[in-house]
Amino acid sequence: MIRKIIHIDQEKCNGCGACATACHEGAIAMVEGKATLLREDYCDGLGDCLPACPTGAITFVEREAAAYDEAAVKEHLMERQQPAPLACGCPGTHSRELRRQEPPQAAPAAVPSQLGQWPVQIKLAPVNAPYFQGAHLLIAADCTAYAYGNFHQDFIRGKITLIGCPKLDEGDYTEKLTAILSQNDIKSLTVVRMEVPCCGGIQRAAVTALQNSGKFLPWRVVTLSTDGRVLEDL
Repeated sequence: MIRKIIHIDQEKCNGCGACATACHEGAIAMVEGKATLLREDYCDGLGDCLPACPTGAITFVEREAAAYDEAAVKEHLMERQQPAPLACGCPGTHSRELRRQEPPQAAPAAVPSQLGQWPVQIKLAPVNAPYFQGAHLLIAADCTAYAYGNFHQDFIRGKITLIGCPKLDEGDYTEKLTAILSQNDIKSLTVVRMEVPCCGGIQRAAVTALQNSGKFLPWRVVTLSTDGRVLEDL
């Protein structure tokens, strides 16, 4: 199978280890002071390691991937407490069934939406929409509202909401989010993402946009598990 895999130029690598830290798949490790792609079948081809490298030692190549050893990958991911990926190497595409046992109860009353504006897609929202003035901004990955049952009450309520999917949407959100933060009186920033590696793109875009805006705002990043638990709230 032909797919994108990273290539590490050993001569350019300065041994800082930033790429190994950024790699959510555990595909990169430091060997004798140099970053090394230990298992290319763990590499998801999304490139979270690229912007982390200060010397430009990491690039993409397209070639035949190494044989996918499912048993070895599952053992590796169990050690890291991550779901096993498909042959493409991305745990975000792994299929699983989430079963919950709940006691029978009466049908709940309708819960009102807390959404305060439209549109919600990052790419569709006007940069200078009036609702951004004085807003507490929520930037959320598409899947979060489906995974977390009380998403409207705990996250959307009282905020202006923008959503996106860095894996499926074309381009990068950084420029658009920088403009929104720079040109409006935003009071705070909350980012809600899923635990899967590809969701790192929306966190990275939001944090970079905040840095680029030159503003100092209260901000937090919440990471959700695929079964709806809060894993981190930073």
